[in-house]
Amino acid sequence: MSIFKPFITSDVIVSPFKVNKSFTFTGNELTGSNVQIDRFFGKNITASLWVSGSNTTGYITPQSSQLVYRSIKELYYSNYIGGDDGAPAATASFNNDGTITGPIYTPNYYNYLSNTLPPSRYFPTGSNEAVTVISIPSNLFGEYLKPGSVNISTGSIVLQDDGLGNLLQGSLKVGDVIYEHGMIIITSNGVSGSLSGYGFVNYGDTVYGLNSFTYVNNFYNGSLTCSFESTVTIYETQYKCTIRENEFNFSNNPSLLSGSISISNGSGSLFPQPGSGKLNDNVTGSYFSPYITTVGLYNNNKELLAVAKLSQPLPISLVTDTTILINIDN
Repeated sequence: MSIFKPFITSDVIVSPFKVNKSFTFTGNELTGSNVQIDRFFGKNITASLWVSGSNTTGYITPQSSQLVYRSIKELYYSNYIGGDDGAPAATASFNNDGTITGPIYTPNYYNYLSNTLPPSRYFPTGSNEAVTVISIPSNLFGEYLKPGSVNISTGSIVLQDDGLGNLLQGSLKVGDVIYEHGMIIITSNGVSGSLSGYGFVNYGDTVYGLNSFTYVNNFYNGSLTCSFESTVTIYETQYKCTIRENEFNFSNNPSLLSGSISISNGSGSLFPQPGSGKLNDNVTGSYFSPYITTVGLYNNNKELLAVAKLSQPLPISLVTDTTILINIDN
């Protein structure tokens, strides 16, 4: 009988699972060659003519602050500029006769929402108002930032995401986190009060006001500490090695032989040779069973790819199947 046994489809199971890793960077560490966390200052410059190379921003990659502002607005806030409640749900009523009553307010863009809850996104649109963007490279955050893990601070100001994509200072919302893009966006200085009208968005029981240029600028120019957790999917492959009660019941271990011929290796040590001599009495009975210590995984060319070592020798059962599970993380 061959010592190799092929797997069937049901013997191999691939299971994905998420793993996280924590990072914390402070000051100049953020822009180091092994970190490359960039910061941008986006500003609503109303000049009709855009001049290439003007109003630059960015610690690592120079960008135009005007284009940064417009890009962030288009990518993440385009559905919420015209609405005063931040909710893209349709408010119209569909009548039985096929007519529609009331305003229709539905999103026209995909703004990378973090969940299906009613969103609340504020973006400053006044002249010369600004936002700060902290861009984490994908080689650090993996597939996405772990919700609830983002924490940034400058001086005594500490911002934390709530796991729903909202960046908060205490209970006040001051920006948004786009987990799948590694983007932290600061849009407001979160002030509460009895405010109403265009440019204010309800978030729970608190209302937030207009952007503070100084507040946003502090996170661009100030000494910053940034911590977060990355998320990566690892695929674990499980191989089910099943030995039937009538399989692998023979051993080539030379210690099973008695009266064997020993051959010197040239250094004074003698080694018994397999196939010489005869089997010991204790292994000729019907109850003898070999022990397993190692399982090898081979490809179709019978080339050894991996070796699995058991923590202790395992006897092969003579009355039931023996199954060994081998897990390999990719």
